[in-house]
Amino acid sequence: MDLRAVALPIGRLMILIALFMLIPAGADLMSDNPDWIVFSASALVVGCIGGVATAAFLSAKVRFNTRETLIFVNAAWITFGLAGALPLWLSGLNITFVDAFFEATSGLTTTGATVLSGLDTMPPGILLWRSLLQWIGGIGIVVLGVWLLPGLRVGGSQLFSIESSETSSKPYGRFEPFMIRLLSLYGMLTVTSTLLYYLAGMTFFQAVNHSMTTVSTGGFSTSDSSMGQFDSLTIYWISSVFMILSGLPFLFLIKLVEGRDLHDLRDLRQVVFFLGLVGGFSIGAFVALHLHDTSTPFRQLTLSVFHVVSIITTTGYAAGDYLKWGNLAIALFFLLTFLGGCSGSTSGGFKAFRVLLLLNFIRSLLKGMLRPHRVVEARYDGRPVSPTIVEGVLIFGLLYAGTFAIFALVYAGFGLDLETSLSASITALANVGPGVGEIIGPSGTFQSLPEAVKVLLSVQMILGRLEILSGIILLTPDFWTER
Repeated sequence: MDLRAVALPIGRLMILIALFMLIPAGADLMSDNPDWIVFSASALVVGCIGGVATAAFLSAKVRFNTRETLIFVNAAWITFGLAGALPLWLSGLNITFVDAFFEATSGLTTTGATVLSGLDTMPPGILLWRSLLQWIGGIGIVVLGVWLLPGLRVGGSQLFSIESSETSSKPYGRFEPFMIRLLSLYGMLTVTSTLLYYLAGMTFFQAVNHSMTTVSTGGFSTSDSSMGQFDSLTIYWISSVFMILSGLPFLFLIKLVEGRDLHDLRDLRQVVFFLGLVGGFSIGAFVALHLHDTSTPFRQLTLSVFHVVSIITTTGYAAGDYLKWGNLAIALFFLLTFLGGCSGSTSGGFKAFRVLLLLNFIRSLLKGMLRPHRVVEARYDGRPVSPTIVEGVLIFGLLYAGTFAIFALVYAGFGLDLETSLSASITALANVGPGVGEIIGPSGTFQSLPEAVKVLLSVQMILGRLEILSGIILLTPDFWTER
């Protein structure tokens, strides 16, 4: 194992982080806020460290194999989280470094959980930095690295699949053309949503911030009231549409934009299933809200769709406290937290593709019970599903459930009540953001949690963003000993 292969791209990524820090520095400078010095100094420190690491290993002949790839992916997210926390820690927020790391990690993993309050009066640089972290995290740190750093383009497909759970290999023959299309699509969604938000009544600054956190399905806002600050049905529908688009597979959206043949029905079936979940849960949420609200049916429908889409895509926006809609709504939204969007999207969670495969596998088992002397294969889109794929989904499901349960038990051991422990564990693992309950619900923050819990939640967010396996494999002795 050659760790120089990891140190070199990490150094280059740190230079990239430093360049991004200059954007909020410019925003603070334009608004005469002294935090521009903090962002500039942080950029200088991080950039110098990255420059030294790059210079030290630039001439080294290194090989980027599977182990180095996995170490790099995990190290990149942790490094970006630590670096992203630096200006938050040194700014006028007066928060601990643990809080700053939690906030930065929540942003990068597009979780959207926050320890901050008073967002309405916060300096523009801080707000913009939080949104930028989510926008960068949505497209993927490694995706940006593959595009900007030539040394990572070999094996780019493998790096991308680790971050996004996209299983389509080399859809355009080479990875670079796909990257160009992906970044173009991401930019187009961001610009379009910015324009629509602005036309719907947001200020330009609010539109830019919310477009970045919508397209990344991150959910950070410029107000403690989240999207509720606008109280606009038009804005809720714009947000819902772009959250849904961002919860669909990248490759599927690229094919739609290019007008290509959608013969790959695996993506189409996943999309239909995902939209069906959105529709079904929206009806359930509408019924729950209708029993506790006296507003017009159209407003009730809008709020129901908005919140369902926000949770299932793991964005985490809120237009009010949906936990006041009754026990039916609480149960529906807690269940939604486990699901997530489509594979190959900016959404987190278990992913619709895996849910669909498991349902087909269960269906085949039930058929086998009815016809014990007949071999019944699990099928998907009319074709048999490889036992290896089914096995992989089952293993992932077990690890997902086990990780959720273990972390929840640990949080309970730190004194959190059962509701908060369970909710915090799944909302971090699924990268959703707000949880259930008075403490970390849509009207609360994670500020009051013990610092050790915040560190563990940050680790859990990164595990969830990297699909668990990429992080857990580093804990196995075989990873470090086998040649």
